[in-house]
Amino acid sequence: MPLRIDVLTLFPRMLDGFLAESILGKGIAKQLLEVEVRDIRDWCTDKHRAADDRPFGGGAGMVMKPEPAIAAIEAVQTPGCRRIYLTPDGTPFSDSMAREFATESHLVFLSGHYEGIDQRIRDSVIDQEVSIGDYVLTNGTLPAAVIIDALARFIPGVLGDEKSLTHESFTGKLLDFPQYTRPAEFRGMSVPDVLTQGNHGEIEKWRTAQCVEKTRHVRPDLFKKYRHESDHQ
Repeated sequence: MPLRIDVLTLFPRMLDGFLAESILGKGIAKQLLEVEVRDIRDWCTDKHRAADDRPFGGGAGMVMKPEPAIAAIEAVQTPGCRRIYLTPDGTPFSDSMAREFATESHLVFLSGHYEGIDQRIRDSVIDQEVSIGDYVLTNGTLPAAVIIDALARFIPGVLGDEKSLTHESFTGKLLDFPQYTRPAEFRGMSVPDVLTQGNHGEIEKWRTAQCVEKTRHVRPDLFKKYRHESDHQ
């Protein structure tokens, strides 16, 4: 059975083009995963289809109401599914988390918005809270797209070349090396000689050195972790 993903959001049309394009769209077309985007307002019971209201205690913005959100989750959930709320105060998303999500049979993503959701939703129907970074968006629909795209890469058959997984940033604890293609020279900028001479051993050494240096410069936190793990192997 393909991985089933349900995205519960107030802005379902945001994902229309995303799910139809590129590698992810091909994976869905090949039935390697199944993604359903559902409008939380479909579970509202008032004539105005109001899914949010003002916060108790005062404050700016609106808060998602518990009734439609909980009803939506209960309508789509299955035994053993993982129910995930996308929020800036969640656990940071990572490559290892994407790999783990890809092994699940059913994921339910709840997309919050504006000032967040009623705490009773989090307390009663959420298994995990995930953040894609230390910044705030207007809603969690784009984070859902980011996570779906990342986890889809780990589903067998979605990527055209499975070997590309082993050469990407974060998979091997280091950032990726620079890539070049034809032409060998463009506007006075040349491809490094080592890449054009066919010595695969030297190419691997060059790429490793580039990965290490880039990680040291751009992500010193990852470089420190890499050095620590290398010293204890």
